[in-house]
Amino acid sequence: MREPEEVAAMLKLHERGWGTRRIARELGVSRNTVKRYLGEGGWVRYRSPQRDGRLAGLEEWLRERFQRHRGNAEVIRQELAGEHGITVSLRTVERAVVAWRRELEGQVRATVRFETAPAEQMQIDFGEKRVWIAGEPARVHLFVATLGDSRRNFVMAFDNQRQSSWLRGIEAAFAHFGGVPEHLLLDNARFLVESHDVETREVLYNERFHAFCRYWGVRPKACAPYRARTKGKDENGVGYVKGNAIAGRQFESWPAMEAHLQAWMRDIADLRIHGSTGERPIERFRASEAAALKPLAGKPPFEQPRELSRRVHSDACVEVDTNRYSVPWAWIGHQVRVLVVGAEISIHHGEQVLAMHPQSSGRRQRSIQAGHLEGIVGTWGGRAATAPAPSPASEAPPASELQRPLSHYEAVVGGGWQ
Repeated sequence: MREPEEVAAMLKLHERGWGTRRIARELGVSRNTVKRYLGEGGWVRYRSPQRDGRLAGLEEWLRERFQRHRGNAEVIRQELAGEHGITVSLRTVERAVVAWRRELEGQVRATVRFETAPAEQMQIDFGEKRVWIAGEPARVHLFVATLGDSRRNFVMAFDNQRQSSWLRGIEAAFAHFGGVPEHLLLDNARFLVESHDVETREVLYNERFHAFCRYWGVRPKACAPYRARTKGKDENGVGYVKGNAIAGRQFESWPAMEAHLQAWMRDIADLRIHGSTGERPIERFRASEAAALKPLAGKPPFEQPRELSRRVHSDACVEVDTNRYSVPWAWIGHQVRVLVVGAEISIHHGEQVLAMHPQSSGRRQRSIQAGHLEGIVGTWGGRAATAPAPSPASEAPPASELQRPLSHYEAVVGGGWQ
């Protein structure tokens, strides 16, 4: 950009009849520069060319993530790279969200705490945490429920956040608390809420979730979009679970982590002095909230059974959601029917029930019943190997198909069964 005095000289020389080439040579500038200023008729401030930024067209996505992560621009920058393949500097993201930051600060200042009556409300949410299990890092999804009056918490670990996990978590919380509250306060998770109009506050709940709520006689209430602080008691509960129950811990197995969470709820979370109420959650719960909850009335789980067809593997197991469940070894190679009802797995052949197992919450777990493997090779658990005789009513496969001499199996596996 040239100084105003230089531009004035260009105009004077041009008035004297000088050409642009001669003026450029005289003043030591490019001919295009001379042409530009002559075209403008004088000195003008330099204007940088207007170009679409790298974040153009992502305004709605940026706003949603800004609200979700409470203004954390670094997390937004990471998700831009992961989801959209756009790598930008932190400063670029901060410039893009500067207008919303003032709005977020206003929302935080405007938030007020309100209390609910005993059993009026239970807040629910999921949180994620990287946890070391069996020497390997695993992503654990923590379902957390918090009663509004007593602040009593319930936590359950899952390997996903599918709708079935939400429903299992809610039912497990009902069972843990011994009753059903009036309302469920939740955010706008896509498995629960189909749509939520920001202006009219009209909410369309997922059809199956709505049926679940009718079944249990509880009314769902979705937080306003971008206002997760409305559900602050449970937001705090999720952070409490991550920072107290899980942080820095390692577990030998998924069941070991589940057992730890059960003990943590009983010995730590229920007995602490809560910062807001000044009371122990379990004592406040027993004093007022327990009796106000609607009774469960012995209702079975809402979840409809899943029916699957599986072939029994050579290890006498069937696989369901990456986990393996044993059946009597004589059914190896045969097609069986698997029913998943609530937290229970049952394995059938025709009308015969071959095995029943509690459903594993983790991934790649093994549920093995010792009696199912007796008689395959050598001994099991120190007992002599004896193949069980099928009852006449059963539909066990012919012995000629599977009951080979034990020496054959020993040769394959390199020794007797241990």
